[in-house]
Amino acid sequence: MLLDDFDSSINVEDQRGGGGLGGPGGKIGCGSLIIALVGALVFGINPMQTLGTLQSMQGSSAPQALPGRPGSLAESCSVNAFSRESCNALASLNKTWSPLFQKAGIEFRAPKLVFYSREGQSGCGEAQSAMGPFYCPADQGIYIDTDFYTEMDKQLGAGGDFARAYVMAHEYGHHVQNLVGTSEQVTEAQRRNPPMANRLSVALELQADCYAGVWAARNKDKIEAGDIEEGLRAAHQIGDDTLMASAGRTPVEAAFTHGSSAQRMAWLRKGLETGNEDACDTFSARSRRGTE
Repeated sequence: MLLDDFDSSINVEDQRGGGGLGGPGGKIGCGSLIIALVGALVFGINPMQTLGTLQSMQGSSAPQALPGRPGSLAESCSVNAFSRESCNALASLNKTWSPLFQKAGIEFRAPKLVFYSREGQSGCGEAQSAMGPFYCPADQGIYIDTDFYTEMDKQLGAGGDFARAYVMAHEYGHHVQNLVGTSEQVTEAQRRNPPMANRLSVALELQADCYAGVWAARNKDKIEAGDIEEGLRAAHQIGDDTLMASAGRTPVEAAFTHGSSAQRMAWLRKGLETGNEDACDTFSARSRRGTE
């Protein structure tokens, strides 16, 4: 995917080698599928589901800042090719979603992208590489250890630049859900009706897949031959049923938290084909039937 280079408007925090805090265009200063191990490598553990546990383990105070590492935005985004891809994707995602929020009359706030290596700190508690990329609603951060992309390619057979962009766009989809209040509504519904918790989690994740497709559809001029196939292959490889089977477990729909391979591919394709965020209603029974 031929994305334009990032610009100084993106917000990047770099915790690699000590951590730091980055603002839009600013210096980096001081601050700062739950399915066996294979599942933990893919799109991470949902911090909204584990926040209570993390807070009880760490106390009620905010996570302690890590020592800062001086550096510039350009340096943080150029540590390796995956870092630059992520920064480019973030800039593109901001430019795509901001006008959609403006059109809807909803305040838009760009998320921050946080790079860390092996271990880091988020507003949702400790970040660990085994969690995979995740979105933290508490600090509106997308957290990535870029070594994950190598594992995604080697262990899951889901390599390629568009597959990696899909990861970013999916996590950004969770940011969109946070801004419009969907995430909060789902959390409250899960609290009121625990037996529905997994089904609601699946709907939330599938909507983030659809939002990723919407972003790609609105940037068709950047898509290269083979990109869509890369994305759909990645969506298939991270389906709950496929991950369970790979881990030697019998797929059980009641235990799904992210959706089956068929569902994830279908909703990513829905976003790609429509380019319309309003088509991403994964919560209605009618919509669910269309992907089962």
